[in-house]
Amino acid sequence: MEINRKSNEHKFNKGIIVLNNLLRYFITIIIILISEFLFAQPANPGVNTHMGKFRAAVVKEDITPRDAQMLVGYDARKSTGVHDHIFHRIVALDDGTTQFFIVSSDICGISPALYDHVAEKLYIQYKINPVNFWWTVTHTHSAPEVGSPGLDAVFLGERYQHAIDSNYTPLVVQKLIEGILEARKKLAPARLGVGWGFSQANINRRAIDIDGKASLGLNPDGAVDRRIGILRIDKEDGKPLALIANYPIHGTVLGEQNLQISGDAPGIVSEYVEQQMGAPVLFINGAAGDLAPIYSVYPSAQEGHLGQFRVLLGDKILDANKKIVSTTEEIKLHSGELILETPRKAGLGWSADLNKYVSTKKKINMVRLPLRFLKINEDVAIWSAPIELFCEVANEIRERSPFPYTFYFGYTNGWLGYLPTASAWEHGGYETTVSPFTPSAATEIKQSVLGYLQGEMKSVVPDQAKERSRN
Repeated sequence: MEINRKSNEHKFNKGIIVLNNLLRYFITIIIILISEFLFAQPANPGVNTHMGKFRAAVVKEDITPRDAQMLVGYDARKSTGVHDHIFHRIVALDDGTTQFFIVSSDICGISPALYDHVAEKLYIQYKINPVNFWWTVTHTHSAPEVGSPGLDAVFLGERYQHAIDSNYTPLVVQKLIEGILEARKKLAPARLGVGWGFSQANINRRAIDIDGKASLGLNPDGAVDRRIGILRIDKEDGKPLALIANYPIHGTVLGEQNLQISGDAPGIVSEYVEQQMGAPVLFINGAAGDLAPIYSVYPSAQEGHLGQFRVLLGDKILDANKKIVSTTEEIKLHSGELILETPRKAGLGWSADLNKYVSTKKKINMVRLPLRFLKINEDVAIWSAPIELFCEVANEIRERSPFPYTFYFGYTNGWLGYLPTASAWEHGGYETTVSPFTPSAATEIKQSVLGYLQGEMKSVVPDQAKERSRN
């Protein structure tokens, strides 16, 4: 009996030891899981852990080539030097939930195919949602080609008989991605303010002759948009971090005879305002499809009064900035996208790398036009499109928008041609000739954008919702 008792005690003690070991094991596993949950980095680097705090950053990358390049904007021609450097300017915005990136580049235009390539890379490698990555260009006609010509080759194939530089575009893309990643790393507490300015640096460029036909020239009686939209981002201490200036103007002060690389008026103005403010300036072109600078297509910077745009537009941006007396750290970002399908011009060819931008409905060829939206709080709405839009369209949308600050970012995420007003087609001219759209497109884009602004983008204040329910 004694032997059995000791045997049972031994088994009991051994069981206790096993249970203790199991308990320690499970406690260790739980501690490890809790530690990983508390201290692990987010799986999606695009999601911010600084919940509720507005942060921002700005990066400026020089993309001036070191060698001669084919320039875009007029007939094929090669650069012989540099008048002023050209840049990517990148702003990162982060409201604690959404990270948003705006890039302004001193180039003439890019194909939507190149935008898609960069956007896909940013999403796959860095989890940046394409709807939160906008790449806009200043539309200078004195900057190098970047990427394949896209629709330009369809309309203006004679300009693209030469080989495309295989080195410059990868450099531009590399610096863009590096700049975005640097901006993401530099995000810091910030404040944001908004305002309006006014400048008479532009003029309608559709000259109408006695026969009613339009040609490229100057039309002081034509429609124009001279508002400057301003977004200022300040550091936490109130010092300026970056300025976004939105104004419609063709980058054509320098004409075809100029062979020097230049940011044209947008680049000269940006550099000047930066020097005065001590912070980078993103120049964002607007609905400049029918708007030229008041001095246009001159053979040299001196003859075109290029430096005078520092006064005509640069000082007006500075004046508008001074009028922004309040900024806020309470920022909420909301982005969206809408695809507008509108009829394509009959008999028009198409670039194979842009097949995602066409469709067929009831045997009618359509253009699939992507429209992007960004709402900042309840008073700022920004919309963009990859087109050269006539200013009358953007003007009407702004006037009818439910948002007091409504900005249009043109030449954004690619180029799918000019989108004129319906009345412009009656006068003909260069823009209607190289447009892939039909006269109905202007009305369709106004209806689509206003519908989106008044619907999806316009949230209802809770108190208003309660009041409506009572009625």
